Amino acid sequence: MAKDIVVRVAGEGGEGVISTGELLTKALARSSLRIFAFQTYPAEIKGGPAMFQVRAAPHELFSHGEQADVLVAFNAEAWELHHTILKPDGVVLYDPDEMPSIDGRFASYAVPLSEISAKQIGVKLTKNVVALGAIGKLVGLPLEPLISVIQDKWGRKGEGVVAKNLEALRAGYNYIAEHVPTPIYSIPETKEGRWLVLKGNQAIAIGATAAGCRYYAGYPITPASDILEWMAANLPRFDGIVLQTEDEIAALASCIGASFAGKKAMTATSGPGISLMVELIGLASMAEIPVVIVDAQRGGPSTGMPTKTEQSDLGLAVFGSHGDAPRIVLAPANVEDCLFTTMQAFNLAEKYQLPVIILTDQYLAQRTESIPYPDLDSVEIVNRKTPTSEDILDGYKRYKITEDGVSPMALPGTPDALYVAEGLEHDEWGHPNLTPANHRRMSQKRFRKLEFASRESGFVRVYGSPDASIGVVGWGSTFGPIREAVEEANKRGVRVAALHTNMVYPLPEKELSEFLAPLKSVIVPELNYTGQFAVLLKSKFCKDFHQLNKVEGLPFSSMEILEKILEVANA
Repeated sequence: MAKDIVVRVAGEGGEGVISTGELLTKALARSSLRIFAFQTYPAEIKGGPAMFQVRAAPHELFSHGEQADVLVAFNAEAWELHHTILKPDGVVLYDPDEMPSIDGRFASYAVPLSEISAKQIGVKLTKNVVALGAIGKLVGLPLEPLISVIQDKWGRKGEGVVAKNLEALRAGYNYIAEHVPTPIYSIPETKEGRWLVLKGNQAIAIGATAAGCRYYAGYPITPASDILEWMAANLPRFDGIVLQTEDEIAALASCIGASFAGKKAMTATSGPGISLMVELIGLASMAEIPVVIVDAQRGGPSTGMPTKTEQSDLGLAVFGSHGDAPRIVLAPANVEDCLFTTMQAFNLAEKYQLPVIILTDQYLAQRTESIPYPDLDSVEIVNRKTPTSEDILDGYKRYKITEDGVSPMALPGTPDALYVAEGLEHDEWGHPNLTPANHRRMSQKRFRKLEFASRESGFVRVYGSPDASIGVVGWGSTFGPIREAVEEANKRGVRVAALHTNMVYPLPEKELSEFLAPLKSVIVPELNYTGQFAVLLKSKFCKDFHQLNKVEGLPFSSMEILEKILEVANA
């Protein structure tokens, strides 16, 4: 039996492809397996190719896997689009009403999904649940976890709806039991550890709440809308406020206002929304107001590919401003990181009193992983520096020049500590002052924050061979495929090390310098056309990098990165 199992479900948007994958993922997780799942779907409300892939194993997983053990094709187009990812010994489940036969190179089973749902169950919409039962039996799942996910999903719709879906589930399960001699996978009997099954967006929302966020404003946009939905359902339970605004500009403006009033605040959007927020990011930077902004990147430019993944907003996140407007940019590497990096984002925003942007992408924002049950108390919560009585007695300087650039920030209404949060250049008291000397001093003050922020610890992972001559530097969601590629390269005798940073601006210069110094060649994989992170690295370290760029709306596979490593090693 395989150590892990990869299942891909493919079909037309609206056929229940995504819900089939999500239910299967939950059932596998409830059977004690670690899971890693991702999805792609059409931008249209209904119609167009959709796909869900889940990988499951009794051990930690870093990526969605290379080739599929099982492909479930809801129609002929799904087969044509996805059959190339099947392993040579892979299995195909297909609906004979949609396609008469399958390439004889693969083991295949015709499961009459449409016929069972329409004639036996009497509800055409249960086709995907029939498929769920068939997949479950094929991969060795017992009925219990499958039944539990059905009851959880449709329990609120009444016993009749649950009964029909359970009938469909058993029909698919029994059909495979009658036609397939043995399951292709064996579920291990282990119940060790406590795990949470979360999407990246859910983890961000939980991390924000745990960090003390009590004001959230947003405008729906793919692939960030899940954060708004989670916050709307849960933040009021923590005495928080959620506001759906008329646009992204209003969302960030209200967050800046809430933060000015003393509340930790966050908004989330995607690339087009960040474009609209640029002027207000500059205001938060100039007025030194903490705020956290999530950018769930998607394919661009313009409206681009709303439901596909890309890492092409880095330049906008780092440099998007008129004038020099310092900000911190973080990029979590996986779902667990989404939670803890968000908590760190709030700490950094409060500590340095500036905007912090969290860069995720569609692959990470909407993928599902099982993560260790988080110890939220392990993260110390940081609150902004406030004025002492001495600060006020001496004449309150809201923008006092300090060693690290951070000045005490008074709440509105603090006696004798009134000030104006001014968008104009200002002096230490907050009074508009446009003189050359003042602008130089205040610019230096604001950018000193980044000097200190670059020294913050806990944002870098280094792994691989200690005597490597080839290095890989990554950021964001490329972590899993890079790690698997580096491990495989070292198994093949190619000495490779990797550094992955969750802080992409300012760069963690000390760690990067130490990592890069002994290396002969460095590869930078990223999901954009121009190599934005490689350009950022080159500008700082004056070193040439081997760029590996992918712009297909899909994440890297570890094999793509491994091939680049071997190419560089053999050059």
